[in-house]
Amino acid sequence: MEAARKLVLVVAAVLVVVACINVEVSDAQTICNVSVNNLMSCKPAVTKPNPSRPTKTCCSVLSHADLKCLCSYRNSNLLPSLGIDPNLAMQLPAKCKLPHPANC
Repeated sequence: MEAARKLVLVVAAVLVVVACINVEVSDAQTICNVSVNNLMSCKPAVTKPNPSRPTKTCCSVLSHADLKCLCSYRNSNLLPSLGIDPNLAMQLPAKCKLPHPANC
């Protein structure tokens, strides 16, 4: 379960960084084998005060991501400073019923 939380934290951190840079993002730009635009579909599920359930689109995006790669972002301190709730982010893989990578 903790691995899932770390993975979600990583995904959320990546989403927030992209949003804060204010760079026009195309579908060609990817992080861990997933387009940045597609990763943004998960942002409503990790943002307070009223997070939504992860959508089918969000879960599908995460299911195609290189989860070990996303784990490499797990120690980011950006989430809270960017409005992403780390606890909500860590719940995404479990909510999406995704397998958890080893050593994440």
